[in-house]
Amino acid sequence: MADTAQPRKRFSMPPYASPATAALKVSFEFFPPKTDKMAEQLWVAVKRLEPLSPRFVSVTYGAGGSTRDRTHATVTRIRRETRLEPAAHLTCVGATREEVDTIARRYWEAGVRHIVALRGDPPAGADRYTPHPGGYPCAHDLIAGLKRIADFEISVAAFPETHPEAVSPEADLDYLKRKIGAGASRAITQYFFDVELYLRFVERARKAGITVPIVPGILPVTNFAKLLDFSAKCGTSVPDWLARLFEGLDEDPETRRLVAATAAAEQCRLLQASGVDEFHFYTLNRADLSYAVCHMLGLRPERPQAAAPAAAAG
Repeated sequence: MADTAQPRKRFSMPPYASPATAALKVSFEFFPPKTDKMAEQLWVAVKRLEPLSPRFVSVTYGAGGSTRDRTHATVTRIRRETRLEPAAHLTCVGATREEVDTIARRYWEAGVRHIVALRGDPPAGADRYTPHPGGYPCAHDLIAGLKRIADFEISVAAFPETHPEAVSPEADLDYLKRKIGAGASRAITQYFFDVELYLRFVERARKAGITVPIVPGILPVTNFAKLLDFSAKCGTSVPDWLARLFEGLDEDPETRRLVAATAAAEQCRLLQASGVDEFHFYTLNRADLSYAVCHMLGLRPERPQAAAPAAAAG
């Protein structure tokens, strides 16, 4: 008869973090809404995730600067109407240095102290990125410009599987190092699914002298077909095991959500076991999956403090 004592001992261990894990830190990414209905959905997500007290929430900036005004409106509303710390995405695309500097000053005047500085994607219809005449040519120039305006906290992008336009992984890592040298204090990765890819990337970055936090970007999968299409464009590999998990669920959104939350939570759990204590969630303006993953990792909403008893009259 097989000895089952060791398996029983292993299964008795909790598979996820205990509640109130003090070291766990999270942040969430949203995109600016295009319609009133989308704005309502976004605000529901913001208010649902607010009690988790994320380090910050970021708002994206469309290709070619196409969502500039909507991004600003979303960021400043979060600043005014919530306890959250908003971070505004800002890119080099579609604007002169003076225009970008003006946007940055408006954010600072509105109380926004955190910028996610990116080169940006080319506008619709363009095959490759071309610097705007009179604009910041690349991300590290943008970062240096922002730092001249004010002492922004600056996050940048990192690519565990190498940026699609990089000539080599080494060149891509060197470019990340230049962005850190220009003033960035955090890197947030493109989403990935193979934990080993991230761990190897961080190891290479540390050997290259990059010491800032490299926060893993986590994408709970909501639509597998769209994921395949987008991943092909941005150079993210989709493992066969992930495809098998979502096989046959195209017309079963309820099961798909359960699988998505479980897969993302397991990815985070494996990262936690390797010493990772911070995660950035790409929410796609939905709170349910990110909230569920955070719950399984041990993060709980802050309890409101009880009001102090009124002093007795006398």
